[in-house]
Amino acid sequence: MMDYESLIPAHIRDVKPSGIRKFFDLVGEKKDVISLTIGEPDFVTPWHIRVAGIESLEGGKTYYTANSGLVKLREEIAAYLARRFDAHYDPAKEVVVTVGGSEAIDIAFRALLSPGDEVIIPQPAFVCYEPLAKLAGGTPVIINTKAENLFRLTPEELRAAITPKTKMLVLPYPNNPTGAIMTREDLDAIAEVLKGTNILVMSDEIYAELTYGREHCSCAAVPGLAERTVLVSGFSKAFAMTGWRLGYLCAPAPLCRQMLKLHQYAIMCAPTTAQFAAIEAMKNGDDDVAMMREEYNRRRRFLTKGLREIGLPCFEPEGAFYVFPDVSGFGLTSEEFCSRLLEEYNVAIVPGSAFGACGEGFARISYAYSIEHIEKALECMESFVKTLRK
Repeated sequence: MMDYESLIPAHIRDVKPSGIRKFFDLVGEKKDVISLTIGEPDFVTPWHIRVAGIESLEGGKTYYTANSGLVKLREEIAAYLARRFDAHYDPAKEVVVTVGGSEAIDIAFRALLSPGDEVIIPQPAFVCYEPLAKLAGGTPVIINTKAENLFRLTPEELRAAITPKTKMLVLPYPNNPTGAIMTREDLDAIAEVLKGTNILVMSDEIYAELTYGREHCSCAAVPGLAERTVLVSGFSKAFAMTGWRLGYLCAPAPLCRQMLKLHQYAIMCAPTTAQFAAIEAMKNGDDDVAMMREEYNRRRRFLTKGLREIGLPCFEPEGAFYVFPDVSGFGLTSEEFCSRLLEEYNVAIVPGSAFGACGEGFARISYAYSIEHIEKALECMESFVKTLRK
């Protein structure tokens, strides 16, 4: 009899499953659930982008590409970042096309962290940073951001967290799950704190195109941050291309070379069909992004207003497509609140504790769903809140 448990390394065994997926899987076990759990656009990939992928298949373009991606795609990514965000990269040496933004995060950690290196991670944040940093040998140092600071990382918080072992700072903005952003003024203050250090920044800008009321400011456009930044992004959110599994990282050439080596050995190259589709997205997808962003903004306003009307205090999200209401006023933990809402009213949202300990007392609600879907969920949530107040 094989003892499989003893074969699994402790650092793998100790990784906790995603709290997002836990609730998503529970949804699959029930019928007629109104789910607002997953951050996946409900839009289909725009037709002209799909056509580019189809034509690449019809033309027999089913070969491997260069490890770092099609030259044309890297050129388009560099041109796009320069045009949209004033971020400038050499497509020949400073851009790597990856299998989603997730691979970019993973290889950045593995290529740049040594055992014991500290990685500062502001939370609440997406679930992957902490476990991936640990798997790469790093030591996560968590900063609990606060609603009163609009869930932004403050220079004071950063300064207090830095030690001689600090190797990297993760800046996950626009933020999943809170919808918080960092302004140019915020980033200038962070740059001042990092001035004179050798600390790297991993800037996850997967939601860069989805901001409301002001344009996204990229770390790669900020003096004092640009030269230390590994920019991670992709096509899933802004272009509704989740299933195409395509992302990219951009960084100074000496760093990019090391991350590319891991990509070469583990992946070879990103899917060729997806790369041809992405070229079209970069060149001609601005109008699609604008249309989807406007619809998300409509849903954002509708959901935020609805939550406040039923008595759930709600931070005003300025980016991504999530709302992070306060659910702490009922004597329940975040998980208890979300579990009962699912069991009793068939509405699925994600407990804030899935995104870090400081997410306790909150819940994440995705508005990457139709107004009709959101409206039904709000009606059920209102009934649930009324029962809790009795």
